[in-house]
Amino acid sequence: MTPAELSQAVLSAVRSAVEAGELTVDVPERVTVERPKIKDHGDYASNVALQLAKPAGKPPRQVAEILAARLSATPGIARVDIAGPGFLNVVLETAAHGELARTIVLAGGEYGRNASLKGLKINLEFISANPTGPIHVGGVRWAAVGDSLARVLTACGADVSTEYYINDAGVQIAKFGASLQAVANGRPAPEDGYVGAYIKEIADQVVADNPGLLQRPEEEQAPVFRTEGLRLMVAEIQRSVAEFGVHFDTWFSEKSLHDSGAVERAIERLREQGHVYEADGAIWLRTTDFGDDKDRVLVKQDGEKTYFASDAAYYLDKRDRGNEVCVYMLGADHHGYVGRLKAIVACAGDDPGHNIEVLIGQFVKMLKDGVEVRMSKRAGNIITIDDVVEWIGVDAARYSLVRSATDSTLTLDIDLLTSAKNENPVFYVQYAHARMSSLRANAVDLGVAVPVSGTAEAAAAADGFRPELLATERESDLLGKLGEFPSVVAAAGELREPHRIARYLEELAGTYHRFYDSCRILPRGDEEADDLTVARLWLQEASRTVLANGLKLLGVSAPERM
Repeated sequence: MTPAELSQAVLSAVRSAVEAGELTVDVPERVTVERPKIKDHGDYASNVALQLAKPAGKPPRQVAEILAARLSATPGIARVDIAGPGFLNVVLETAAHGELARTIVLAGGEYGRNASLKGLKINLEFISANPTGPIHVGGVRWAAVGDSLARVLTACGADVSTEYYINDAGVQIAKFGASLQAVANGRPAPEDGYVGAYIKEIADQVVADNPGLLQRPEEEQAPVFRTEGLRLMVAEIQRSVAEFGVHFDTWFSEKSLHDSGAVERAIERLREQGHVYEADGAIWLRTTDFGDDKDRVLVKQDGEKTYFASDAAYYLDKRDRGNEVCVYMLGADHHGYVGRLKAIVACAGDDPGHNIEVLIGQFVKMLKDGVEVRMSKRAGNIITIDDVVEWIGVDAARYSLVRSATDSTLTLDIDLLTSAKNENPVFYVQYAHARMSSLRANAVDLGVAVPVSGTAEAAAAADGFRPELLATERESDLLGKLGEFPSVVAAAGELREPHRIARYLEELAGTYHRFYDSCRILPRGDEEADDLTVARLWLQEASRTVLANGLKLLGVSAPERM
């Protein structure tokens, strides 16, 4: 019996009690069942009686007694105890508990997916670094977290589109082009320009792609360096994120908002909402009406449109494309943007509590030999995505960048993350999967039938699985941990916290290692495989399946050998 099935059983008990007139309450849409921290409290616990006590007008323990009597009659439930003020502690029959292994193996890659966000269309924008240089280490964190979050939201049933916003309009692009042009002509970059080996690389490529460019007048060179340099830099960013395993459905150009007239149309739409006014020769949006610390300029006195005007047009464009929730993932230095973005939403007549979410990511530090690494060979004074991949690899980078909450500063130890030690979290989890895969291969070599999750062969062999044999404490612990996976995925999606998946996988790996050390799976010597061997192989395959499914949500490989 899975936690989801048990949750439905509890709901059925509530519904039955209401129909019988024993409880006068509205049947909730869902109830929570969890693994209790203390083993003596049963396999699962629910606080539904405490939640229903007040509307039912009865003491919680009396509500619990009503529900326990009905729940105890459910097939697969051995008994239901009432604890404390009215908690329901459920003990499953051994076979019902072990049945989870069959459920997982038959579900294969689908196990853990749920419909908690079904019908919700989400636009997820992340990284969106200025296209004036390689993605730095902070952007790498958003690459890992954003891509994992997209996978998790999709696993929860949401319709997700991922997006990179190319800031290709404005002063920084002109400075970028001027830096390329200066270096190509043998001059140092402007004082407020861009430096680093990558600038010369791109400048040389622009010259190579445009024969005779340096012989033209400087005013004719400028737009070529600006346009071609931007194209090459965006292509470089696209290569980097692709090699990092990140895919964007849309690469959206800020410049396109201006070229298409979308910025002007956005200003007029906001004016129609009654929030645009003119003062001191400029055009303003009255964002203070919606909690911003000051009103924001849309058009300057000289007629130049501001970045804020582009932000407003970009949000409206996302909504016009049918996105119900727009998630922005911004760096720590953008904390001040939260209020103004929410104000745009309110000024547009939308709900800032629903239609927009702004996630802020804190800084990342890299350590080597206990000393912080600050420099990149290629980019000068920043660490780039390519540096991180070179130092620790894609898997270690993605896993370590995702496994902590984004609102906390993160320090990555290069020496630890490249070591084959249990203290290295990605090694610890991947090694568990490799151990499971190796044991499965050994079983095949011994001629023992091994179920392979998600296959027709597994379904055909399911009748030979005896779940009631999975009766030891370590087997029960492992089954309980496996049963948590769908709720962990749902919570990670609802709270936008993919780090919950990583932490869960580490707990699962530890639970599996303890099971492996205590419960012999394969026969030794002249021993014959028996029903217990088969049952434990099903449990082992269920564990491997969940580890692989979880790693896939993080964009991390599940190796069969290490």
